[in-house]
Amino acid sequence: MNYRQLGNSGLRVSVIGLGTNQFGGKVDQAGVNEIIDGCLDLGINFIDTADVYTRGNSETTLGVALKGKWDKVVFATKVVSPTGDGPNDRGASRYHIINGVEASLRRMQTDHIDLYQMHQWDDITPIEETLRALDDLITSGKVRYIGASNYTAWQLARANVIAELRNWTPFVSIQNQYHMLERGEEREMIPFCNAHNVGILPFFPLAGGFLTGKYKRGEAAPEGSRGESSLYVQKYMTDDNYTIVETLTAWAEERGHTMTELAHAWLLAQPQVGSVISGATRLEQVQANVQAADWRLTAEELAVVNAVLSGE
Repeated sequence: MNYRQLGNSGLRVSVIGLGTNQFGGKVDQAGVNEIIDGCLDLGINFIDTADVYTRGNSETTLGVALKGKWDKVVFATKVVSPTGDGPNDRGASRYHIINGVEASLRRMQTDHIDLYQMHQWDDITPIEETLRALDDLITSGKVRYIGASNYTAWQLARANVIAELRNWTPFVSIQNQYHMLERGEEREMIPFCNAHNVGILPFFPLAGGFLTGKYKRGEAAPEGSRGESSLYVQKYMTDDNYTIVETLTAWAEERGHTMTELAHAWLLAQPQVGSVISGATRLEQVQANVQAADWRLTAEELAVVNAVLSGE
């Protein structure tokens, strides 16, 4: 396993991370235990969840699986999304953030969160209130680093400028959707992160499974796959995208790799990407993702792949 610094922090994270939005739902406690133990054996130390994943059960099952192992992982969770029906059970207010931290710590049976992320921008709460609350949590020791998720470039920039002016802790990372078929981050977010040394944590690296190559042109989605019912996956099922996947699958196989490995390696070609967050429901999926950790695309290889993605 290879490790990278997360932004301008001293934190080192595995280049392949684990997404856990199915833990405590599709994946039961025994499955979570197996995947976590497998990740640790493979050298994966970055584990990402959120307080709303499977209604808090993701954090609960991770708390059980990681008991006595917290020193081996960099654990990330999120707050902001609705966790109840009350008027203050959502958002980036001091009220909800403090309540969210305490609830997450109880579910996970730990005394700290390594990376606490704002799950989305809150248009109502002043960003100063959010940042001050987060800075207080860092001072208290309950949170070690903070990050953002689903922010635009201007939102991340504004937050970190305010943090710098007030001498508060800035966001060290941004977690947004970014993969071969969704490249909007390259317009503003990635240039900003490159200029200001903010770590990038892409999620959905496989476009919900479409970039694995398991969906075939003119064929029904495999039984039990997400593509049977997910509109997110189905929107990628176009002739142009099938051509991209078919071409790149053949290109990767000529070099002894899979399309799954290529999708991860392509993201890791961006130097500011700290860890690629790959969701998993089985240990075999994690083992397949990890194969990409050692594949470093050359400039020439990256140019070839980008030409295919651009339809050239």
